[in-house]
Amino acid sequence: MQISELLLPEFDEEMKKTRTTLERVPADKPEFAPHSKSMPLGKLAPHVAQLAGFGFSILTTPQVDFSTGSYKPLPFQSAAQLVSAFDEGAAKVRKALTATPDDAWEQNWKLIFGGNKILFNGQRFLAYRQMFLNHLVHHRAQLGVYLRLNGQKVPAIYGPSADETLGF
Repeated sequence: MQISELLLPEFDEEMKKTRTTLERVPADKPEFAPHSKSMPLGKLAPHVAQLAGFGFSILTTPQVDFSTGSYKPLPFQSAAQLVSAFDEGAAKVRKALTATPDDAWEQNWKLIFGGNKILFNGQRFLAYRQMFLNHLVHHRAQLGVYLRLNGQKVPAIYGPSADETLGF
């Protein structure tokens, strides 16, 4: 079995859970942040929605240089807009994931800024897991806290939440 085939079930589950979380983002509180050092909801939710596109870059390019301006922040308009951007990116990643041959996972991948500041430099497999998937899960969890603090239902993710069961 190919590496990408082993990763697909996890990818599909994480995308499903992230989509459900994004569907619940309230549009009327873009400036909400639980702490002065926290990212406002209007920046965090679009960041989560755009991370799938970043996964695509990891799978299809040898590096990303943030200084080129290739990543523009998605403006926050609505939950539907976030879900649409997320779905588009997730579909691209899924297609790229299925096409990634085993030898590509060992290839080097870099995330840099301006050619001289290295943010990540390692195997594509680690970039996919750490810089994309774990990064997405981390920010989705933050978004769950924001949902809770704004009276929105928090979806069941790896087990039941206070708002949803998993059929137990």
